[in-house]
Formats: sequence, C-alpha cells, structure tokens
Amino acid sequence: MKQQEYWESVSPTKNFTTPFQAEEFCQYVAKDSLVLDVGCGYGRTLQELHGLGYQNLMGMDFAEGMIRRGQSLYPYPDLRVMEHAAIDLPDHSVDAVILFAVITCIWNSEEQRKLIQEIRRVLKPGGILYINDFLLNEDQRNRDRYAKFADKYGVFGVFELPEGAICRHHDVSWIQELLQDYEQLQLQPLTFTTMNGNKSNGFFYIGRR
Repeated sequence: MKQQEYWESVSPTKNFTTPFQAEEFCQYVAKDSLVLDVGCGYGRTLQELHGLGYQNLMGMDFAEGMIRRGQSLYPYPDLRVMEHAAIDLPDHSVDAVILFAVITCIWNSEEQRKLIQEIRRVLKPGGILYINDFLLNEDQRNRDRYAKFADKYGVFGVFELPEGAICRHHDVSWIQELLQDYEQLQLQPLTFTTMNGNKSNGFFYIGRR
C-alpha cells in the first residue's frame, strides 16, 4: 500500500498522540504570525494554537480524508489538500512552519532534503521552523525491524508497518545535517508515545531561517 493510500484509509479514525511543545514555540512566534502546518493531518496542532490566541493558521496535507475530518472538527484553521510536493504559496510568505511527525513518513533522504528546501523557500527571512519527529531506538524490537529493512531501503532506521505504511527513525546527526541551513535555536530529546501506542525516542527542534 502506498503512503498516501495508507493515510487516506486511516484518516477517519487515527488519532495522533505526540505532544506539541507549545510553550517553546510561543517563545519565538508572535500571535499575529502566519503559521503553516505542513502535513497537518486533521489539524489538531493548529487547533491547539488557536486556543492559545493564534488566528492566522493554515494547514496542508496530502490525505484528503484528513483535511475533510479537520474541516468538520475545527472551523478556524485554513486547511487545504496538498496536491504536489511544492507548497502552493509564494516565496518568503510564511512566518513559521510546523512539521509534526512528517519526516518520519518520508524514508528517502533526498525527498526529505527537498521538503526542507521547499519550506525554506516559503519562510520569511528570520522565520521559524518547528519540528517534532522520531529518533532511533535501541530496544530489540526496533533494532530487529531496522535490520530487516536496511538492505531494501538502503537506510538503517526505515521499517514497514504491518498495515502498509513506511516509516523512518533518525540518527540525530542526520537531523542536524538535514537542517544545516537553519540557525538551530533548540534541539531537545524527548520520549513519545507513537500513534500505535509504543514508546519511542524523539525530539523537538526549533530553527530560524
């Protein structure tokens, strides 16, 4: 099953649990900022920001079902279906971008680079990039599945879920390389509960364009 097909299939029921570090985000992003959530799912992070006083909120996601669900749940954010990899916004038009458990869904390193470059294009100079995502784990269950799929994908940390999705856990050195064109403001390790109820190493990152 392709990635988009998987997310369409789970869009009515899948709930995301990874916590947004709102207090940290608010230190760097003013309430009147245009905030774009790329891979927004059903918009729960944008709804949380709305509750904190942010009004200029936009979200994009490839899964039309996720966008429809978000539109029915939350009337405030501007939620849009993302038709292609390019973000349909002008250069230097956004104050802050959120990537919430998105690069874990992009196993290919070059595709990750393209997304980060596209975000850099739409961010204003001095704009903020916030990322929550997953790091490599050392437990036997994860090490076994990393090893199982390493030859197939050519990256240690990539694995397939039984229901069809392909995910990637990252070495922190790769995250720093991926984001080398940004000024790193924060990079903090965290422990997350995944969407399937397992514990995983993770991080949040805040950088400035």
